[in-house]
Amino acid sequence: MKFWRNPEYQTLRSELTPEGLFLDRRALMAATGALGAGTILNPLTADAAPQKPQAAGAPPATAPTAAQAPQPGAALTARKTSYAVADAWSSEDAVTGYNNFYEFGTDKSDPARFADKMTVSPWSVSVEGETDAPRTYTLRELVDYSKLEERVYRHRCVEAWSMVVPWVGVPMADVIRKLKPKSSARFVQFETYLNPKEMRGVRLPVLDWPYVEGLRMDEAMNELAFVAVGVYGKALPKQNGAPIRTVLPWKYGFKGTKSIVKIRFLKSQPPTSWNKAGANEYGFYSNVNPEVDHPRWSQATERVIGGKGFNERRRTEMFNGYSKQVASLYAGMDLAKNY
Repeated sequence: MKFWRNPEYQTLRSELTPEGLFLDRRALMAATGALGAGTILNPLTADAAPQKPQAAGAPPATAPTAAQAPQPGAALTARKTSYAVADAWSSEDAVTGYNNFYEFGTDKSDPARFADKMTVSPWSVSVEGETDAPRTYTLRELVDYSKLEERVYRHRCVEAWSMVVPWVGVPMADVIRKLKPKSSARFVQFETYLNPKEMRGVRLPVLDWPYVEGLRMDEAMNELAFVAVGVYGKALPKQNGAPIRTVLPWKYGFKGTKSIVKIRFLKSQPPTSWNKAGANEYGFYSNVNPEVDHPRWSQATERVIGGKGFNERRRTEMFNGYSKQVASLYAGMDLAKNY
């Protein structure tokens, strides 16, 4: 499949966010009352003492072998790209301490407190469906760590807040080509790791576990689609989706899949977790669109997390400001219906 590159978007207005406020979306339903407080809290009270958050910049316990991926927090070497903004980067402490990763609980501090229980090495990803290369892959088979690049992307949450985050990884198209999807593959689905012994949050019926998300193949092959293995120059912390996740800057944040263990190539549109939970609120496409409101709030503006003031807001841009790169994917579609 063909895709094109236009680095003009790098000049978009950006507000790099203090990492302590770096979020990835999964906390809305509980926060807005879709689940009762008793439902959320009671199943978790039997947990042992919280794990200490992974220290920012902590070195890996052991050096990776040729077959292993770097441990969370290990320094990564990545080339600079035109996918960048001029703003100064944020501090690192907040990004490792304030997250949404419902598998570990619904509170913003839960991932940093409890994700240390998750096993991330060794790690493998199963590939199945409409592909000529179905099998289980190691991380280094999927991602060429000698070709990592750094991309600074704007991030827009469906909850109407935004930030700018520097990711480290490879183009999603490079990964997909390795997996040799058949011409019959029209969609790709990603699935998150699931282990109730390590993930206290899956005791809650917040979503139909495991977490799954999906894309059309042309979306997955677009130049902006990214597979991240690091953030802020280091291997992903567990609470941020270690060791491998997707990043899709023109879509709302919940479209990104963390801690991926399975990739499926499919003929038909796959189910996705938040769409199954509330189809009238979370569409399959979930493109950033200021003209299509969430049923319970406006999407016309967004709060800038870590901005000049607590309530600083800015106008939301169509496709989060990446129209030149992705608008052609949706030509002729009614985006009010295909939200």
